[in-house]
Amino acid sequence: MPQSAPPPTPPGPSPSSAPSDPLPAGPHDVPSAARLVAAVRDFLESDVLPAVEGRVRFHTRVAVNVLGMVERELDLGPEQAAAHAARLGGLGFASDAELAAAVRGGLDHPALVAALTEAVRDKLAVANPAYLDRE
Repeated sequence: MPQSAPPPTPPGPSPSSAPSDPLPAGPHDVPSAARLVAAVRDFLESDVLPAVEGRVRFHTRVAVNVLGMVERELDLGPEQAAAHAARLGGLGFASDAELAAAVRGGLDHPALVAALTEAVRDKLAVANPAYLDRE
């Protein structure tokens, strides 16, 4: 009986060189969402991007950048959310909507600028961390 070919290797780092995913906290198995996003980003960046040009190359580069943002949000998001909630609480608000309404109403709080600056830094750390390196 002829022997079948081995299954194709999935995109991304080889299983032997990639760090293992921790056991998931919820009902989902490994690989984690972060690991799957990284594998797709690596595939697009390593295999697709060099093989295409023009409009497809541009859209592939955009997709690579978007997946990088998703990776950073998965990594940084929980810690940033906790810090943001603490900053809002320090200003006496439970939500961004409450803070925005207070700002529109003329809020004058000494910690306001610092809290908003940190919120912008958190957003840039996910969206485009290169902007933070320009300081």
